[in-house]
Amino acid sequence: MTRKFLFVLGSSRPEGNTEILARRAAEQLSSDVEQRWLNLADHPLPDFEDLRHDSDYVRPSGDSTATLLDATIEATDIVIASPLYWYSVSATTKRYLDYWSGWLRIPGVDFKATLTGRTLWGVTALADKEPVVAEPLVGTLRNSAAYLGMRFGGVLLGNGSKPGDVLKDERALTEAKTFFAQEPPLARFPYEN
Repeated sequence: MTRKFLFVLGSSRPEGNTEILARRAAEQLSSDVEQRWLNLADHPLPDFEDLRHDSDYVRPSGDSTATLLDATIEATDIVIASPLYWYSVSATTKRYLDYWSGWLRIPGVDFKATLTGRTLWGVTALADKEPVVAEPLVGTLRNSAAYLGMRFGGVLLGNGSKPGDVLKDERALTEAKTFFAQEPPLARFPYEN
């Protein structure tokens, strides 16, 4: 099976530090790996409505929701590239992940079974020198992967506030060179370790 990486860009700023770091890591992927880059700013999702108890979900068509759903289920590897905003993922990234809850309930999609065994990765840039402040973001992605039976490749952390600052973070740039080369383990909830 050909590996297909989906890079979901969740920044409100184009070509920000998170995207720069994600692209540096993606440069290391072999030429036979397919890459698709979707910026959530270019594919806006309406507010998520939880219809579990009120209505049936239907498969979207012809809009941003359909584009993101199709790209997600076609990917072998999903990379959430979101800057650290208030210690978690950006609002657009959170909305995208909220949609996963609805996609679990679309007849015929079998979203959970499709993603089981696939890999979720994260890339983020933060302005704080202490990486521990990114733990809520890491937890969001790890726990989402665990719920779906996915592998979790971890989160590539870079430091930078002003555009381009991450290019001064030698540690992050070094880690980017081998980030996608690792064999990620099956994700586990923290209480399972």
